[in-house]
Amino acid sequence: MYLTKDEEKLLESENPTIAKCMEILVALGDIFGAEKLIPIKSAHISGISYKNIGEEGLEWLKSLRAKVCVKTTLNPAGMDLERWNEMGLDEDFVKRQIEVIEALKNLGAETVLTCTPYYIHRPSFGDHLAWAESSAVVYANSVIGARTNRESGISALASAIIGKTPYYGLHIKENRAPTILIEVESEINPSLLGYKLGSEIDGIPIFKFKRKLSDDELKQLGASLASTGNVAMFHVIDQTPEWNDFEIPNEKIEVDKVELQLDCEPDLIALGCPHLSKNELLEIATFVEKFEKVKKPIWLFTSRKVYNELRDVVEKLESKGIRVFRDTCMVVSPATERFECVMVNSGKALTYLPKLRRVKVIFGSTYECLRRAFDEN
Repeated sequence: MYLTKDEEKLLESENPTIAKCMEILVALGDIFGAEKLIPIKSAHISGISYKNIGEEGLEWLKSLRAKVCVKTTLNPAGMDLERWNEMGLDEDFVKRQIEVIEALKNLGAETVLTCTPYYIHRPSFGDHLAWAESSAVVYANSVIGARTNRESGISALASAIIGKTPYYGLHIKENRAPTILIEVESEINPSLLGYKLGSEIDGIPIFKFKRKLSDDELKQLGASLASTGNVAMFHVIDQTPEWNDFEIPNEKIEVDKVELQLDCEPDLIALGCPHLSKNELLEIATFVEKFEKVKKPIWLFTSRKVYNELRDVVEKLESKGIRVFRDTCMVVSPATERFECVMVNSGKALTYLPKLRRVKVIFGSTYECLRRAFDEN
């Protein structure tokens, strides 16, 4: 991989953090055959929950001595920074989680703690990024038309400090072409559709739906595709920004239904994976107006930005017994582990809750989940 003189100096820097970050990027570029490094507009770092990275990850973060040089945001942590006690978390975990966040804050990262950074700092079409959260990666590529590979938390952090990323994969226009056409013949929950197809397809799908999907449905579709497979981008005919830049592939799959055999009695309903948007939170608030108090625990997860912008809505939701948490989600928080069965509306949560939190899951649409919380059959 070609390096400029300035990049070579970074590789030989007396600052071990900068030198190591350059080593990581050069190694990544060599593995994938990148011809050079390119500047990025922003980075998004995953692996923020202490439950996921543990003591080794924390010590590594604390050892770094550098500052990020581009806008850098962070994925959800393992708790709501202010309401962790309501989540049933112990003080030792809280202490360690705060240390993780402080270490990243010392590097210059913004402690927004969300898997939907595009609601806070929305990239522009064509921007090169280094994002690590799979659902954010697929959204940025597909819905916005920005360009990012599916980075690890470590490579995203290295890019944040250096301000560059290797030029390969989805940073290159021709690599963004669709490879398989998916014709959806009936009304299927987009999250469930992505959950099914993610593990069954390779490459980049282009979808043909009977109707236009909402922005939130595109978000859920992409998050599910990315959770069960290696999908980092998709197109939707007549909707996403780059769908018409390429030829429609000959290979085709027709889907008319998705069946899911899961059954358990939920003792928690959890929505917000990825984090709820303003529209989603408003729709939930409108739907539950007719109900009094919840009969089953229901937790909603969103970013601080959305929470702060809709404080009146949050207060109304919580008056009905619904808890609205920030900074975290059901997948990355150990708080979920004390439940036996969790009902979700997300293919991503459906994938990761059993793997990471060792709990049973059951799936339903947003409104099926809400009705279950209020015990309405």
